[in-house]
Amino acid sequence: MQPAEKKQTALDSLKNAILTLDLAPGSDLDEAGLCAQYDLSRTPMREVLRQLAGEGYVTLRQNRGAQVSEMSHRSLRAFFIAAPMIYGAILQLAATHRTEPQIADLRTAQEAFRAALTSGTTAARALANNRFHEITGEMADNPFLAPSFNRLLLDHARISMTFYDPRDSAEQRNVDLACRQHDQIIAAITARDTTKAVLLADAHWRLSRDRISQFVMPGGLDLPLGTPPQEARA
Repeated sequence: MQPAEKKQTALDSLKNAILTLDLAPGSDLDEAGLCAQYDLSRTPMREVLRQLAGEGYVTLRQNRGAQVSEMSHRSLRAFFIAAPMIYGAILQLAATHRTEPQIADLRTAQEAFRAALTSGTTAARALANNRFHEITGEMADNPFLAPSFNRLLLDHARISMTFYDPRDSAEQRNVDLACRQHDQIIAAITARDTTKAVLLADAHWRLSRDRISQFVMPGGLDLPLGTPPQEARA
């Protein structure tokens, strides 16, 4: 494997480990251990860590090495406030700017998500869902919104690990509904229906919000919940 390929492998592997909580929020990263694990010298590994830091996955601390991005009460509160606004803006722009190849990519991602729901692990489900939403961000094509959206997806993937591990039939119905909403999102974007895309963004967020907030903070968050989740009409 060429050095560039080793770096990309390390980057992708570390991202997935962080997204699926194999590397816990706030945990320290052993640079020497990572070099051995991915067969990289210190210079390319530090380049990988700098890229991860630039994308919000890790924090680089002077004289203390890299640390997986934390999930504090303050950051999660900001997450819950910002998420519905950012998702709505992304899907509105996606419906405006999407291209036919991107629609094909989104359909492929949805099929991978559907397959993960049927036979994949919790981590596979969370990663497949994350990829679906990453593509909507690419469709939006907005350099100012993209960094915020990508940072949002990082924490959403981590805390949605609980959503994609349903404990009862009611939670399983929500997972199934999430899949149907993905299909509706594809249809709205394909039709360039910006109004419906925004409504679906809100419905999709509300579907998982209560479950996620209960997992993160059993006592609840001091934020307005709004109306109960409802499936957007096709």
